Amino acid sequence: MSRCAFALLLLSFAATSSIAAEQEAFPDLRPDDRAGLTEAARVLQEEIKLAGRPQTYLLVDLVSGTIHIKGRGIDLHRIPIEHWWLSTHDGTAATFRLVHRPPVARRKIQPTGNAEQEPVSLTDMPTTYTLPCTPSLFLEVVPPAREHLWLWTLSSGRLWWGQLTAWGTQWIAGQAPPPHLRLILSADHAQSLAWSMVDGMPFILRRPAS
Repeated sequence: MSRCAFALLLLSFAATSSIAAEQEAFPDLRPDDRAGLTEAARVLQEEIKLAGRPQTYLLVDLVSGTIHIKGRGIDLHRIPIEHWWLSTHDGTAATFRLVHRPPVARRKIQPTGNAEQEPVSLTDMPTTYTLPCTPSLFLEVVPPAREHLWLWTLSSGRLWWGQLTAWGTQWIAGQAPPPHLRLILSADHAQSLAWSMVDGMPFILRRPAS
């Protein structure tokens, strides 16, 4: 076998192994979906960098509608996404980090009662929050309208006004606004996600073909 033929065989084997790994990680992938395979390969490359570290991280899979809380490449918990909205794909092919975790609503200590502070629990976690990330991105978690119509309506109004203002600024100043990712999660799932987050937590987006 010539060196050229041997090299082509190795490249063919590597490409086949890569596609097989992507399909195993993302079972919804189709072999004929070149854009999907390219996106899956990008996500896997970013995840390999995170999986070698002890810190937990998030894989927000917009294609399958699932948030994966992972450590060392292993799924620790999965949270279903009811609905999502991403303002733009531009600038979202990166590993993001949360600037800070969601705020915790600590219970007030009663002056006449037990002075010992009760430990924070899952029920103390918020059900709606907006978090800044770096590189520049805003991650917003909102309950569905059926669970909390007022919060959903308020969030939708802020989102509409914010996008209108951002587009106006872009038109005047020629600067693109940062991406905005809105996730609709049930209240218990939003609290579960908030409970799992830590300051500086990294996360990756798997995006559908634009």
